[in-house]
Amino acid sequence: MRTRHAAVATGVALVLAVTACSSDPADPTTDADTTGGELVIWVDPNRAGVLAQFQDQIEADLGVSLVIEEHPPDDLQSTFVTASQQGAGPDVTVGAHDWIGNLVRNGTVDPVQLSDPALAEFPEVAIEAVTFEGQTYGVPYALENLALIRNTELAPDAPATIEELVETGQQLQDSGDASEIMCLQVGDQGDTYHIYPLFTSGGGYLFGTTADGTWDPSDLGVDSDASKAAFEQIRELGEAGVGALKRSISGDNAIPTFTDGDCAFLVSGPWAVNDVKEAGIEYDITPVPPFEAGDTAEPFVGAQTFFVASRGENKAVAQEFVANYLTSTELAVALYEAEPRPPALTSALEQVQSADPDLAKFIEAAEYGSPMPSIPEMAAIWGPFGTAQAAIIGGADVDEALDAAAQAIAEQID
Repeated sequence: MRTRHAAVATGVALVLAVTACSSDPADPTTDADTTGGELVIWVDPNRAGVLAQFQDQIEADLGVSLVIEEHPPDDLQSTFVTASQQGAGPDVTVGAHDWIGNLVRNGTVDPVQLSDPALAEFPEVAIEAVTFEGQTYGVPYALENLALIRNTELAPDAPATIEELVETGQQLQDSGDASEIMCLQVGDQGDTYHIYPLFTSGGGYLFGTTADGTWDPSDLGVDSDASKAAFEQIRELGEAGVGALKRSISGDNAIPTFTDGDCAFLVSGPWAVNDVKEAGIEYDITPVPPFEAGDTAEPFVGAQTFFVASRGENKAVAQEFVANYLTSTELAVALYEAEPRPPALTSALEQVQSADPDLAKFIEAAEYGSPMPSIPEMAAIWGPFGTAQAAIIGGADVDEALDAAAQAIAEQID
């Protein structure tokens, strides 16, 4: 259902006045295309409310009617691809940067041209995330990554290594102060996103890279010797080892188990912080520690991104919108306030982090991370890799599980 949002919320006039005087590198009032018509944006409910606050200003600047359609985030990518291919899609949509490969392969998004000053307003990792085959697809507005959230009453000191974490967790179990060594969601289907820091610390890799640093889907590393060695260490943490990783810890109960005080360590993202605060937990946030003899534990870094649809009816205005408004500090801060993920725009991050020191800690953890691969072949990883992970944590043979996963992934890629 197409919903035309009504006008502006209380106090927006002040915000818009500030926007008009903004010192942002791209002034939205300077190059607006006044071709008329509609600018249709598909977005999830949280972002829809924020865009609605700016609706009058956007319409005045760009000379269009802004149409904001709300879509459930879980279905947005597939709905967008299907609708775009049928000529019924929007001009702009929002999603995670790792959609890019699939969206480009399906011919549904266009590159976005950002000026050098605009590019400089974002950290390198954010621009790297939205860069695919040498071109920038979309404008990032928020970053997200995993870190270690620690109950400081149970564990006052941050562990330097996974081994230290396990030792502390076992001591808490022995004393009866905690029932779990750590809370890292696995579940029956595995969870590639959450195990990735330990996988990389153990030396594993999903795809190799080419000489210019781009992902190389022909170099599938899932069943490499390095990845098998990483999973031997992960297996030791699992149910056949020390029991720090369990299939019974899933996406449904990992955060509640932590907030109930049943474990001292939670591997999660900024979306967990509100629950931790509401539970009254004394906490700190640090990077996910590595294995004692391992490499850096690299979390995936994701970038929530606004994309320009290739088959939109108002592409010029869509380009104008993402290139100018998404580099607006005021809009970036408003998006943060709707959902407190670290803003990708540096000026917005600097504005909000003084009142939210947790953001700086997640950003610090992101410095150890790497952008999630945005190549289309990444879609083949999740299911087989997760299945192998869950099996190994349950005690399965590493060689057999990873060989089967690699074969299943390769069949999908071919």
